[in-house]
Amino acid sequence: MAATTAKQMRAWRGPAILTYGFRPFFFSAAVWAAVSMALWLPMLTGVLSVPTAFDAVSWHAHEFLFGYLGTVIAGFLLTAVPNWTGRLPIVGWRLGALALVWLAGRVAVLFSAGLSPALVAALDLAFPLLLALAIGREIVAGKNWRNLIVLGMLGVFAMGNALYHWEAARGDYAAQGMGLRLGVGAGILMIGVIGGRIVPSFTRNWLVKQGSERLPVPPMRRFDKVALLLLLAALLLWVVVPMNAVTGLAMLCAGLCHAIRLSRWAGQLTFREPLLLVLHVGYSFVPLGALALGVAILAPDVLAPAAAQHLWTGGAIGLMTLAVMTRATLGHTGQALTAGAGTMVIYLAMVLAVFARVAAGLWFDAAPLLHAISGLGWFIAFAAFVGLYGRLLLRLPAGKQS
Repeated sequence: MAATTAKQMRAWRGPAILTYGFRPFFFSAAVWAAVSMALWLPMLTGVLSVPTAFDAVSWHAHEFLFGYLGTVIAGFLLTAVPNWTGRLPIVGWRLGALALVWLAGRVAVLFSAGLSPALVAALDLAFPLLLALAIGREIVAGKNWRNLIVLGMLGVFAMGNALYHWEAARGDYAAQGMGLRLGVGAGILMIGVIGGRIVPSFTRNWLVKQGSERLPVPPMRRFDKVALLLLLAALLLWVVVPMNAVTGLAMLCAGLCHAIRLSRWAGQLTFREPLLLVLHVGYSFVPLGALALGVAILAPDVLAPAAAQHLWTGGAIGLMTLAVMTRATLGHTGQALTAGAGTMVIYLAMVLAVFARVAAGLWFDAAPLLHAISGLGWFIAFAAFVGLYGRLLLRLPAGKQS
């Protein structure tokens, strides 16, 4: 399949960005993450108002979850599914059309004050629907039944987006609604499933090359499945009864299990390669977020639930997506799989953004400053990604130009 895929990409005579799924969607994700943060910071202080029908916080939450994460998921799946199924990737104008549908959703939500809620929802939901149809067709045609779970999680993520639009149209505070929790939950479960495959596998491959005697436990053993089921149960409770004591206890149990799961992957041996270490750090925010949410639910006076939730949205989702985007871009463009100084800046800026945002939920008097630091860290991370990786995404490697 690889040779046929390469032949198909060489036959494409259009823009290089449309030669593979990761190119338009990783680039668009990073640009939108930086641009939307550049809009959000002045919106947060009241300096700027955008023509959206959503309240400011709900627009922020929607675009950083469904707008940003949705396109990263697309880039990852449109690149990974051909490898899973042995079928050809989507390239060319079909890929470009899908990217334009995603862009239409962003524009519709941003200017939704002048549009009907139904039209805005239809334009925004068209993208995950078309993506699910494309991915589902490939999985079924390739008889790759093992990855139907990924399609299911994508469907739940889209359902969260639809529910978010419904809550916003009713006038609810959607940023704290069930739609957001369903979307975040689907994203965290994706990291649990997909991250649970790639982190130990990539770590094992690297440690074997280093001649290490200590190797990670292979992925998806019985303990991993139990840990994922516990996480699923905790997430379902959180979606339905977010401040119930049972939910808090379930989060603590799930967090502990996933901390143990992570400890089995030999992450402490990867400090010499930040491109690999960041996968372990990113995954660590899954148990950290669950533990923090458990504490916030059981003792909200100690830690604000919204701050704890950012360990998942900024840490697990933000850092893990950056880790995957940097690694996949380097690998698929023929670069060495190692993190340079610029890539280290990307990772460190995101970690700063996460901990500053969580700190804002602990020290309320310093919250305005900490929010600004967090937003700046996020902006730097994605602006640096565009600056460093944009050229790799927008151009074919030397010797592969049409």
